[in-house]
Amino acid sequence: MNVSKLFFFVIVLLYFSLLASAQKINGISFVASKDSIKSHHVTSVINVNANYVALMPFGFIRDLSFPTIRFNSKRQWFGERDQGIRQYAKELQFKKVKLMVKPQIWIWKGQFTGHITMDSEEQWRIFEDSYASFILTYAKTAEEIKADIFCIGTELENFVNKRPAYWKDLIQRVKKIFKGKLTYAANWDEFKRFPLWDQLDYIGIDAYFPLTEKKTPTVKDFEAGWQLHKAQIKNVQSNLKKPILFTEFGYRSIDFTGEKPWDSKRVTGLINLQAQKNGLQAIYNQFWNETWFAGGFIWKWFHKHKEVGGENNNRFTPQNKPAEVLLRNLYKEIP
Repeated sequence: MNVSKLFFFVIVLLYFSLLASAQKINGISFVASKDSIKSHHVTSVINVNANYVALMPFGFIRDLSFPTIRFNSKRQWFGERDQGIRQYAKELQFKKVKLMVKPQIWIWKGQFTGHITMDSEEQWRIFEDSYASFILTYAKTAEEIKADIFCIGTELENFVNKRPAYWKDLIQRVKKIFKGKLTYAANWDEFKRFPLWDQLDYIGIDAYFPLTEKKTPTVKDFEAGWQLHKAQIKNVQSNLKKPILFTEFGYRSIDFTGEKPWDSKRVTGLINLQAQKNGLQAIYNQFWNETWFAGGFIWKWFHKHKEVGGENNNRFTPQNKPAEVLLRNLYKEIP
């Protein structure tokens, strides 16, 4: 091989190496179900060009001040338990899909986890022990299935602020078990105040920022709404020198979807497929080409693809909607 050919070969290798290192996390949040999955259930994930999936085991508490988390119980759905996470991971990894394990708490009646608080020091201690058992169980699972990312908590601002020493210790305990990357999923209005980003690998944000009060916002309307929030995100990122990861993002296919994107309970409002599509295009335009942005996980994706979503559905999933076609094209692009 002469020198010119060798030089060309090295340049090509370097180019593809840089592409690989710059690849975004084009992720989906894979809904835990009562069933195991088969290889054909992964087909829709591959078809939408996703390269990451968030697997979400659940723990349950009775109310905001109940100190014991019930998790990994046979009474739970298969996909919410350790056994289900392992089975889902096997099918997804066989198709070369990478994984984030993201344990989450669900409070009966859907109360917001960010408001969890205990009534006494004793109750806090019980809750801390219970949460540690929950998280360390799935940190062990994440390590054993060779997940790439582990999320230590989701939208738990009051718990974090009230018990910072506990959280510092918990992170160190997780690091002894899990050797991959770590993040925390901060609520959209919490990430600026989360005190422990310096101990994690990604600044994780559930990116349901209020952007516009219009019924059917255009892409430009959504992008205009992003400017203040994007500046705040960039400021946090610049100060901490950590990449931003949208641990959740997405919009319902409903009128006024950009006003309160976090609102999953609203039943009023007409189906609006264009608004969902415009919001998705805008968030991609604003973030996916930024070098400091790692990527994100769209909310949410069901394994029985043909049976969900569709043009009469006003929920978050993009499946079988114009937003799915757009997502497939966006995730196919190389930033």
